[in-house]
Amino acid sequence: MIIEGVSKSFGDVVVLKDVDLAIQKGEFFSLLGPSGCGKTTLLRIIAGFETPDSGAVTFDGVNVLPIPPNRRQANTVFQSYALFPHLTVFENIAFSLRLQKLSNNIVKDRVNDYIKLVQLEGHALKKPAQLSGGQKQRVAIARAIITEPEVLLLDEPLSALDAKLRQQMLIELDEIHDKIGITFIYITHDQEEALSVSDHIAVMHLGEILQVGTPHEIYESPATDFVARFIGETNLFDADVVSTEKVPMPPSSTASSAASGDSAPIEEYEYMAELDIPDLGRIKVTTVDDVKPGQKVSFTIRPEKVVISKERPPTRRGDINLLQGRVDEPIYSGFQTKFYVDVKGILIRAIKQHAKYYDEGPDIIWKDDVYISWSAHDGYIVEVKS
Repeated sequence: MIIEGVSKSFGDVVVLKDVDLAIQKGEFFSLLGPSGCGKTTLLRIIAGFETPDSGAVTFDGVNVLPIPPNRRQANTVFQSYALFPHLTVFENIAFSLRLQKLSNNIVKDRVNDYIKLVQLEGHALKKPAQLSGGQKQRVAIARAIITEPEVLLLDEPLSALDAKLRQQMLIELDEIHDKIGITFIYITHDQEEALSVSDHIAVMHLGEILQVGTPHEIYESPATDFVARFIGETNLFDADVVSTEKVPMPPSSTASSAASGDSAPIEEYEYMAELDIPDLGRIKVTTVDDVKPGQKVSFTIRPEKVVISKERPPTRRGDINLLQGRVDEPIYSGFQTKFYVDVKGILIRAIKQHAKYYDEGPDIIWKDDVYISWSAHDGYIVEVKS
């Protein structure tokens, strides 16, 4: 599917601004962003419920904008389920097949197959009012995919469910995708949902696509300050570039060259930049971009990459950043503790995972003096601002 130059306004409000996207057939693609960013409007344009002011949407090279919704190879699963309350589970799922005037035997066989696919055996004769929220959503999914469309559009389908059921349904949705192999376009404002199941994610804000990439690319290499803040948690700072030097990449980064059969790995280089963060001091970060001294940049380091300890760690390696501060707030969450550490009046978040009960070291509590450290390779320059 290709979305090219799609724009949409409602009166004076611009909802979509020249959106371009390429979605591969069969992939699980998520549109991720806060409320009001334009993702549902884009979904409705793909489905045929809205008409863009400009642009094109093509399925297999055919522009579908002139085609009415019921003739497009795209079905939608809504947040509200949109089930027929007077019909049974079986008849809700069978509804689109009945419209095609297929024989009763074909309808029966196909509906039973899809009831089994969404794990609703034993519920075929129930009405929607007799089902749980998760079961209703399974019916809606089965009804949408039974006609085997090219694209399934899912508009925040799990947001009405409680947290545990949402996690369970997300796993089941991913399994259904793997079994039937059609393209899923999934709308969500939940970063964890998108990171968990997507092949690619498009992050949207104020009607624009800020970044498209794999979950790993979006999380580890955010393209803008907004993406860095919106995806997970991070420490984000404005900084000035003090100096840069070209350095060899670590051996693990070039090991693939040797593994491919070459006599020796090809030596690759990156840049080690020294940044000055106002009120915090100087830190080092590696970057593939040749930033220049005097440039202003934004720098991010994820909390789980920050090591916190009561004892000063060894700093024999030249790529380690080391700061000293005091615990302003520890937040225990069972599997981890998040620490807010005051370093020269700036709060830096660090996360300590609780992997082994007997290997945690001394407890770190409120008001403890601590050291925090991270490798220059774990930070990231998000934007070059000048």
